[in-house]
Amino acid sequence: MTSDEQTRKVVEQFNEAFQKHDPALLKDLIAPDCRLENSGPAPDGSKHNGYDECLAFWSSIASNEGADFTVEEAWVAGERSVVRWTLRWGSGPDDFIRGVNVHRLSNSRIVESFGYVKG
Repeated sequence: MTSDEQTRKVVEQFNEAFQKHDPALLKDLIAPDCRLENSGPAPDGSKHNGYDECLAFWSSIASNEGADFTVEEAWVAGERSVVRWTLRWGSGPDDFIRGVNVHRLSNSRIVESFGYVKG
């Protein structure tokens, strides 16, 4: 089982990858059997399975230097976390989305991640 402290460290490093545009920070955080569901496209989002697919998907977002990822709040409870965030891609009043990531970890690695955005 993953402790609150272990989960918090993984989630902080995960978020840091997007804030610093450094996909290399993701490499040690993803479980081999990771399952990821993205928020788009509507209505069910895209699904990604396994280390390579999840790393490729997240790396493409993290490496986008035109995006600004801000954590609004993060909660951790054992192996689970919920992160509220804002992603901004321009300076206009509508150039952003707000969302939530729900993660589950096992052995300090992300095994499930579900992303949701305000529509």
